[in-house]
Amino acid sequence: MRLSRTGAFALAAILICSAGLGTAIAIQSPANENETSALVPEPALANESPSAAKAPPKPAAPPLAKADTPMADRVAVIGVLNKRDGISRDLTLRPGEAKRIGPLIVRLRACDQTADWEAEQLTGAFVQADLHGADGRWRRIFSGWLYKESPSLNVVENPYWDVWPKSCTMRHAETGPATVVAGSSAGTPRSSAKKSAAPADAASAKPTAEPSPSALSNSAT
Repeated sequence: MRLSRTGAFALAAILICSAGLGTAIAIQSPANENETSALVPEPALANESPSAAKAPPKPAAPPLAKADTPMADRVAVIGVLNKRDGISRDLTLRPGEAKRIGPLIVRLRACDQTADWEAEQLTGAFVQADLHGADGRWRRIFSGWLYKESPSLNVVENPYWDVWPKSCTMRHAETGPATVVAGSSAGTPRSSAKKSAAPADAASAKPTAEPSPSALSNSAT
């Protein structure tokens, strides 16, 4: 059976379209597979769990103080009372500083306190107080040590003003030449003397064997 020329052309066109459609599908398939795989999330790693997070390191303990706080770095609080109106104020001073309250000037020369391990606790300050009088002259009404715990040891004798120490911020040395830290063998002192050798005679000497009973009997006869 022979096809007409028009039918042959139609059949060829159908075959060409079918071949082109199949090629297009084959070309698009890998792209679709890649797009599908890209949407799938990757599995989480076991090491990334929240429980595996490390705890933050603990802060290191402050080092032991090897010397007392220098005098220039100490801070004292001095109380001042105006006996006329009953108003008191606190002055924060470093050694060498001075502050004025009306006609009164308070100057701090030094401050100190006993260590925590001492039996008697005292907080002291060397204070100088100058007062401006009605005649226009400055007069020193006090110069010496004042103690917080024992105000009777030294008193500012003035009918209008009272001055006393409240605190002295400082730190005492916690280590010294003979300090040994507990639990550490590094600071254990060792003797530098040489070990004495055992006497040669004592090392070479051997215990003398006691005579046997038979030998004693023979010597007796």
